[in-house]
Amino acid sequence: MSYLIIPEGYRPFLNLTETEKGIQKIKEFFQQNLSSELRLRRVTAPLFVMKNTGINDDLNGSERAVSFPIKDMSDSKAEIVHSLAKWKRMILKDYHIEDGYGIYADMNAIRADEELGNMHSLYVDQWDWELNMSNKCRDISFLKNIVTRIYAAMVRTEYMVYEMFPAIKPVLPESIHFIHAEELLQRYPSLTPREREDAITKIYGAVFITGIGCKLGNGEKHDGRAPDYDDWSTLSENGLPGLNGDILVWNEILNRSFEVSSMGIRVDRDALLRQLKITGTENRKDLYFHKRLLNGELPQSIGGGIGQSRLCMFYLRKAHVGEIQASIWPEQMRADAATAGIPLI
Repeated sequence: MSYLIIPEGYRPFLNLTETEKGIQKIKEFFQQNLSSELRLRRVTAPLFVMKNTGINDDLNGSERAVSFPIKDMSDSKAEIVHSLAKWKRMILKDYHIEDGYGIYADMNAIRADEELGNMHSLYVDQWDWELNMSNKCRDISFLKNIVTRIYAAMVRTEYMVYEMFPAIKPVLPESIHFIHAEELLQRYPSLTPREREDAITKIYGAVFITGIGCKLGNGEKHDGRAPDYDDWSTLSENGLPGLNGDILVWNEILNRSFEVSSMGIRVDRDALLRQLKITGTENRKDLYFHKRLLNGELPQSIGGGIGQSRLCMFYLRKAHVGEIQASIWPEQMRADAATAGIPLI
């Protein structure tokens, strides 16, 4: 079901021309900062991959990929990517990227099963990045270090926006708060996962929630995560599982938490086998990507995706992602948004 949040008294800070200039500047500035912060080089990304290779991102495991037959390949099926979570790891290997260095790409995707609304579109654009790391870095402290560096680039970008548009005041705190999904559950046992995210993010302004995908003390997951890229089942230093997580910031326009990135240390051989067993997807071991990983052909890595339209929406204080990107929306949503002063591109 699609839905529309209409903030009371909403009026855009910027007109269409200013918005387009802001989008261009944010994308240029942030990707330069991300590249420098994590020592990443840009690579060209695919829009589609072959079906039944295990390369496409399965997201929560239930979303359908858009597919099409290729005439010159005997109608073999290709799929529009959901993200490049696994493809990037193969590129680290194939491009001979050294330990401590990595790649990033402009990823464009179609997610046909998204529930359309202020934050979700059929069209997804993000910076997909991946960093080659040594095995000794497989711990929560390394994950937190990378998150802190990404967040530093986010803070710098917000200040750049303020210099460009002084009416948009910076709101991000100096540092990001870390909490495990289990700790969050214990803190707010009567709330849903979404409500817990809202509660903690409103307090701290910026939060990284770890342990996305593992079962919590109540027998439920905080949120779903595919079993074959992030390592969500390895125990960290505090005895809780999870070497992955999501970056959330408090969105004052929508009055709720706002996810801008999903990331984590990637599965090694042991973690992949364990998580395939947990999720009952051991049949994936015979797919192209999984065989390369199990055979020891792929490097240890950490990576994730950072939403381009999401960041622009946050920095420019927009109420709807459709104010940032051109997409398809239900006619009723488009009409209601226009009436509420939310101009969808």
